[in-house]
Amino acid sequence: MTVTRKMKLRDILLITIGTALMAFAVASVFDPASLITGGFSGLAIIIRQLTEKLVPGGVPLSVTNLILNVPFMLLAVKLKGLRYLLRTGFATVMLSFWLSVLPVIPIAEGDLLLSALYGGLIMGAGIGLVFVAQATTGGTDLIAALIQHFLRHYSTASIMWILDTLIVLFGAYLFGVQMALYAIIAIYLTSRIADGLIDGLKFSKAAFIITERPDELARILMADLDRGVTGISATGMYSGDAKNMLFCVVAKKEIVYLKELTKECDPNAFVIVTDVREVLGEGFIER
Repeated sequence: MTVTRKMKLRDILLITIGTALMAFAVASVFDPASLITGGFSGLAIIIRQLTEKLVPGGVPLSVTNLILNVPFMLLAVKLKGLRYLLRTGFATVMLSFWLSVLPVIPIAEGDLLLSALYGGLIMGAGIGLVFVAQATTGGTDLIAALIQHFLRHYSTASIMWILDTLIVLFGAYLFGVQMALYAIIAIYLTSRIADGLIDGLKFSKAAFIITERPDELARILMADLDRGVTGISATGMYSGDAKNMLFCVVAKKEIVYLKELTKECDPNAFVIVTDVREVLGEGFIER
């Protein structure tokens, strides 16, 4: 099996699991609590509740999600080509499928705070998996991409934020400001969890070390920490002296030991420590 095929199968699996989580969050958490968190899923909840008197139980979430997405997908095919829509189309169909077959399990039992917390965590995990597969589920991010096609001086993220804000405000008008405030909690959690999955959850630390004893310190760090060290040529702008700055990435728990080793070797060393969201390679996440 080729690497390309493995990646395709992996992406299909990620999209399938991700959309299932998203559907569960919408149908079992957000909808029972009337939390409008933006996107077409939020519009679907609004439409379902507004049509309860016309249709028994209201228009199903799966039907609304599919109907809202179809015209924008056709427009996207015309503007950006069929390949652009393959993954998004599959993800959108899978989300509607899960919305129609998954049973409603109200895990928050009417508690708005728990609904915001549970829904945000589950929705964030689902969106993150779909994004990792380089797909979207259509909705406002698809509309934002289409608008950005004509208004290129605006970013897709900015347009999507405006669209989602309008949906949340509409939800606040229908269901009250309190509901909108809880929805904001859910939106924040969703974005944080999704970003964590996209950017990587294996956090590390990177250290830049300016020292008068670079060779000796590099040997100590490589021997005691078993981590690679890279020398970067630098120049002190005040003194004009050439220096060799050391660069080293370690696990979070190892940064204290690195600073102790550096201090023992050169008490006058200048150390800069920064966060690293994800590290690929030997000793960290293998490719």
